[in-house]
Amino acid sequence: MAVRAVRGATQIDADEREQVLEATAELVDEVLKRNGLVPDDLISVVLTATPDIKCEFPAYAARMAGLADVPLLSATEIDVTGAMPRVIRLLAHVETDLTRAEIKHAYLRGAAALRTDLPH
Repeated sequence: MAVRAVRGATQIDADEREQVLEATAELVDEVLKRNGLVPDDLISVVLTATPDIKCEFPAYAARMAGLADVPLLSATEIDVTGAMPRVIRLLAHVETDLTRAEIKHAYLRGAAALRTDLPH
């Protein structure tokens, strides 16, 4: 068993609470599913939001999506001129037998454009 990091991101259409809740839940679910993980495999999850997302904490959305006892942290992504707007990013630290090369990161919705080198 090793500790690995899994990345992901998604983009919402507007700074609306329901969109943050839905998109974050979808992102968490996809990261787990792609890597054959369950919440008990998670050590911690850091979620960031671009500065234009102010309606809800992504960590709260992840908690509502089923990560009840996983340490979660929300933070603001740095405000880079010209960066993609309305993006929620995820960095999960997990215990897994997968090698680093076998980890499947999840870039969803418009955020898929952030990592065109990965299969979607």
